[in-house]
Amino acid sequence: MGRKLLLEHINEPGINTFEVYRKKGGYASVEKALKTMTPDAVTEEVKKSGLRGRGGAGFPAGMKWSFIDKKSDKPRYLVCNADESEPGTFKDRYLMERIPHLLIEGMITSSYALGAKTSYIYIRGEYMYIVRILEKAIDEAYANGFLGKNILGTDYSLDLYVHPGAGAYICGEETALLESLEGKRGNPRLKPPFPAVAGLYASPTVVNNVETIATVPAIVNMTGDEYAKIGIGKSTGTKLISASGHINKPGVYEIELGVPVEEFIYSEEYCGGIWKGRKLKAVVAGGSSVPVLPADLILKTAKGEPRLMTYESLSDGGFATGTMLGSGGFIVMDETTSIVQNLYTFARFYHHESCGQCSPCREGTGWMEKILHRLHHGHGKKEDIDVLLDVSKKIEGNTICPLGDAAAWPVASAIRHFRKEFEEAALAHEPLLVNS
Repeated sequence: MGRKLLLEHINEPGINTFEVYRKKGGYASVEKALKTMTPDAVTEEVKKSGLRGRGGAGFPAGMKWSFIDKKSDKPRYLVCNADESEPGTFKDRYLMERIPHLLIEGMITSSYALGAKTSYIYIRGEYMYIVRILEKAIDEAYANGFLGKNILGTDYSLDLYVHPGAGAYICGEETALLESLEGKRGNPRLKPPFPAVAGLYASPTVVNNVETIATVPAIVNMTGDEYAKIGIGKSTGTKLISASGHINKPGVYEIELGVPVEEFIYSEEYCGGIWKGRKLKAVVAGGSSVPVLPADLILKTAKGEPRLMTYESLSDGGFATGTMLGSGGFIVMDETTSIVQNLYTFARFYHHESCGQCSPCREGTGWMEKILHRLHHGHGKKEDIDVLLDVSKKIEGNTICPLGDAAAWPVASAIRHFRKEFEEAALAHEPLLVNS
């Protein structure tokens, strides 16, 4: 069994309450940080840990914290990105639903490190029941002296708020999230300036994912050096994986980074193998926005080495033969899966969720949906495949935010690895040529 840092007490009865969470060592990182460490020392521990953003980008969290503008006379803010909208990803929901005080503790410790006196949890609108769970946990933290004025008798004070969005995928992008939090339409901002300089209310701001912030207590408690010993290379620590699709045991798993992909799919400790004894066809390893890989390339790299659940191993070979760990939305597809249908489903999603600000994304996602609709519903042509590829190339890298890339990468990878299936979808439905 791998080491558990986030899910160790997840099944403890009453762990969602302050009383039980506290008995299990909860809020120890707040006590340690506020009473024995400076804010910069907390940031330094996070940098030493090698923790990378768990929301998808994988950028070093401690480095991101160090970018915050400390010379500004404006207030600083920490914003938790709980707008978990990536198809195939549900691990943040699981954390907030089952052990909300872990996130609250992480918010307090992280806010102290950043010098934030007001912080926010921005949560997707569909998670309204979790808003109530979080607000109850926040009320308990206030009642027990962990939020509010002079926390634990120190001179540090913090107010924490939960802000629900209105159900927009685009608000998972940090600047669109900040626009929405300010009460405006959730359109991504041009960068620079970056949020660390001019974020929420044009003030220095750090935006981190739920899992990233929930990991901070463990790092402070055990030290960054000890945390860095878990995992492999630059992929340190543990990672939550949302496993779904054609597997025997779908769910949320906490793995030590470095577990072989084959072990993750087939071992009883994790996914338990492919359901109904079928064969593995393909895997989307990090949520719908990352390239899909066929069975041979998800289990082994192009060099023949075992593929590992790490940022580096999954991306080995670039997009030609690799993919991304992303948000850990691990979708497994068996031999009965239609890649064309799957891609059409993804394309519909990205077209619907495009904010429309950038014309390549606004128009291109619509074109991709139309072309895939034709191919899937039996009135496509073989030429459509190359048109589809051409459209995806015109979107990729030409938009303000990564939604354009997220829409384009699955298309390019699906055609690269499963072109024959697309050709069959087109050829099978071409009109019969009748001699007159």
